[in-house]
Amino acid sequence: MARDLIAGVDTSTQSCTVVIRRLDDGALVAEARAPHPATTPPCSEQDPGDWWRALCAACAGVAALLPSVAAISVGGQGHGLVLLDRANEPTRPAKLWNDTESAPDAARLLERLPAADWVSRTGSAPGPALTVSKLAWTARCDPQALAQAAHAMLPADYLIYRLGGRAVTERGGASGTGYFDPVANRWDLALAELAAPDLPWDRLVPTVVASGDAVSEALLLPGLEPLAGAVVGAGSGDNMTAALGLGIEEGDTVISLGTSGTAYTVSRAQVTDVTGTINGYADATGRFLPMITTLNAAKVTDFFRRLLGVDTQRFDAMSLAAEPGSGGVVIVPYLDGERTPNLPHASGQVTGLRGNTTPGQIGRAAIEGVLCSLLEGRDLLRAAGARMDGRLILTGGAARSHAYQQILADLSGETVYLSEAAEAAAAGAAVQAAAALTGRPTEAIARDWAPDLVRAADPTPGADAAAVRSAYREAAARVRAMAA
Repeated sequence: MARDLIAGVDTSTQSCTVVIRRLDDGALVAEARAPHPATTPPCSEQDPGDWWRALCAACAGVAALLPSVAAISVGGQGHGLVLLDRANEPTRPAKLWNDTESAPDAARLLERLPAADWVSRTGSAPGPALTVSKLAWTARCDPQALAQAAHAMLPADYLIYRLGGRAVTERGGASGTGYFDPVANRWDLALAELAAPDLPWDRLVPTVVASGDAVSEALLLPGLEPLAGAVVGAGSGDNMTAALGLGIEEGDTVISLGTSGTAYTVSRAQVTDVTGTINGYADATGRFLPMITTLNAAKVTDFFRRLLGVDTQRFDAMSLAAEPGSGGVVIVPYLDGERTPNLPHASGQVTGLRGNTTPGQIGRAAIEGVLCSLLEGRDLLRAAGARMDGRLILTGGAARSHAYQQILADLSGETVYLSEAAEAAAAGAAVQAAAALTGRPTEAIARDWAPDLVRAADPTPGADAAAVRSAYREAAARVRAMAA
């Protein structure tokens, strides 16, 4: 049987998704997914073995196609800390990006080295999300897990290691650790040492390879036997592979609505700010991926939908029927603390309730809160020099919501586009796999396979976005003052 297909994997917080694409033109052939165990901050941890079991379960959903898969790669949730012993077993559960228990450890790292120094060396400053803060937490709270470790890696690295037997990473994923220089493309192990001293860091970290490299061939693995011999790509972070899957160009803005929210673009030059509010990540093509991330996105509207006792379709309809500004109701969506701004112990707040407030106004206020938070981050990116004059692209699970689409258009004053690639991170991992197989640059394949963009929503005439965003800023400032 000819191997003329490519597989891409997205191992996210919530699930593992596998997409199968044709090698000749990138067309989607099939997809399947399997869930991961649910987590809720402040303690957000998962057993890496559950990711592997979910990958095997998802692959079972496309089992008939696996013998035709010529290459596979993985996009993984960023920042998570995976520690493996010499037998390749986890020494403890992986601490995830949205775990906020490491907030005091991040603060102590900033006391040891100013934010501007971290940013100049890594593009980002320590916050609870970054791997370096997880290292510091582990050194403080579970030093035995570090003492037993033979490998310290990211979630995507872990699955690549299981698939192909090599401990590798690439610049996109590694740039989210807090101890990697994305300009020089090398580890800055003095920063890892600052977080967790007296360890052989040069032996613990994976080897850095190019984003488009073929790192090995898939091993003969139980449940995945048909993949044996397929080329294994380098893997990357999920936002990096999503950028590949969307085929975005410099100037485009992507707003992604999943468990978390992100706003990012691609840039030929690194974009940072001295406070570290912006993460100056690398991407998976040799460019950069300046980004802001919020902890609270689709989970916020899911929460209010459950609270109101309605299904997704009804929640959308009643939120769209409510007027811009939601009758004065403002929701600051910091349900599980927040990452941008850095308020790990904050909580959500609802203001402006009156006796005649409607369920639709509450629903719209929840959506406005999520989107205003992300648009504040977009303003920071623009102020730092990121070019953002291209298309505004909405992606992620909640991007299918007509209410999110229209309210984003109203708040931004711009046309909102949707990608036909519903599983962008997995689709982009397949782009990376194709690069590993063919030797072509990932950027070129991403451009060739870029999905069509659909014009989803235009701004509503007369929508007073400035007033809505001003009311949100005032409410968010009060929450920040209380949480400081």
